[in-house]
Amino acid sequence: MAAATPSLLILHPRLSLFAATLRPISLIHHQFSLQSPNPSRLCALFSHSKHHYSSISPLATATPLSADNSNVIETPRAGRSGSVSSPPHQVADYAQKIDVNPPKGTRDFPPEEMRLRNWLFDNFKEVSRLFGFEEVDYPVLESEALYIRKAGEEIRDQLYCFEDRGNRRVALRPELTPSLARLVIQKGKSVPLPIKWFAVGQCWRYERMTRGRRREHYQWNMDIIGVPHVTGEAELISSIVTFFKRIGITEKDVGFKISSRKVLQEVLGFYSVPEPLFAKACIIIDKMGKIPMEEIKKELKSIELSNEAIEDLLQVLSIKSLTELEEKLGGAGEAVSELKQLFSLAENFGYSDWIQFDASVVRGLAYYTGVVFEGFDREGKLRAICGGGRYDRLLSTFGGDDHPACGFGFGDAVIIELLKERGLLPELPLEVENIVCALDPNLQGAAARVASVLRGKGQCVDLVLENKPLKWVFKRAARINARRLILVGSAEWERGMVSVKILGTGEQYEVDVGELE
Repeated sequence: MAAATPSLLILHPRLSLFAATLRPISLIHHQFSLQSPNPSRLCALFSHSKHHYSSISPLATATPLSADNSNVIETPRAGRSGSVSSPPHQVADYAQKIDVNPPKGTRDFPPEEMRLRNWLFDNFKEVSRLFGFEEVDYPVLESEALYIRKAGEEIRDQLYCFEDRGNRRVALRPELTPSLARLVIQKGKSVPLPIKWFAVGQCWRYERMTRGRRREHYQWNMDIIGVPHVTGEAELISSIVTFFKRIGITEKDVGFKISSRKVLQEVLGFYSVPEPLFAKACIIIDKMGKIPMEEIKKELKSIELSNEAIEDLLQVLSIKSLTELEEKLGGAGEAVSELKQLFSLAENFGYSDWIQFDASVVRGLAYYTGVVFEGFDREGKLRAICGGGRYDRLLSTFGGDDHPACGFGFGDAVIIELLKERGLLPELPLEVENIVCALDPNLQGAAARVASVLRGKGQCVDLVLENKPLKWVFKRAARINARRLILVGSAEWERGMVSVKILGTGEQYEVDVGELE
């Protein structure tokens, strides 16, 4: 077969794609060199070409900022890393076997998993309703600038971000709080304070996966804007405790570690550590327990903290008693005063047994300013279950006017793992009120009418859509846990009647279609 000319390759991309599979490598190299003058991309493109002839959607080329891109397939694209080029012109016309598993770190939700997810979300929403919060939601796709706040934040390196077709830098949201801040600023004074909002939304982070940690997860957030006192944090912790109690989790299973960023401010203020270094120190301290202590000290030294400041700071971070903290810092500072008030409120809310002071809790996001808390598995088998705190200066980060604010985030994956661990996952079988079956193919329309009557009265109906034997119908009824079977037979239908069988008791009777309830 004669080699195609360059003009043919350009005018007939599909033909050239087919021909490429038959031609020597040198000619394939020539073909791609006509389309992409950058030879450094050729190897990556050719090494995957036998698996990736189909066109690529914009989201398929979204890449995290993280340096760990070992599982990301490189495709030719212009601009910054993660930007989106025009879709390839070469489109395969033949069927291609695909990997049936979802992308690494994400999940499918088949019916049984969806029932569990809905059960969990319903509990999130019901607790939020009980506490007087209103539901909101935000776009899954946000401006990348919304999350590029402070260097060193773990979340900055975990973004799924890319350039869209309008040359805008965008990212899949890794958390919900920045979107909340953006919406509060957008609404301005049109929304009276205090604001009490909640959301249950999908979030994306390109991170190392462990048990209960995925790259895609759903998060329950509750936030209070406009309350300057720790009554806000006390209310939020109370809502989480209420949720735990609803699903069978007790204080023996889960606890809350509570501290305040102001503790560190007081310690580092003694050594005249400037504010920008304080935020960096908090990010480093949040890694305690995740990396060796020597690495913590090394990183603290890298931000120019003195050895004396580091030793004093680590000594305070080891304190697990509010009384001991007061002896160290005195009772006049805001940190001790607010923490004492919070623990007093906990007694009135009735969750004192759930909480404990732990000075090492600082949270890894730079925007926290005061009280911080984390829910933890008392057996220590799982990562932090939830976390939150006060962020009074978040709005000004995005150019808005600051208001006192606090909130928390609660992921869906960790709590499911905890319920599995404790044997508390609910049994949520499919349950259908009625199964309706025509005994004669000519009565399929009549069966449809019966189903419509029942559905009009708000009842769930599974209509048998084919001519099936009764043995199959009974098996189907058992599988969907149907409460009753309604049979449409010729003799009964002529009299305007149907046969009803209560499957739990075996009781059977005839009833007029108009009287079906």
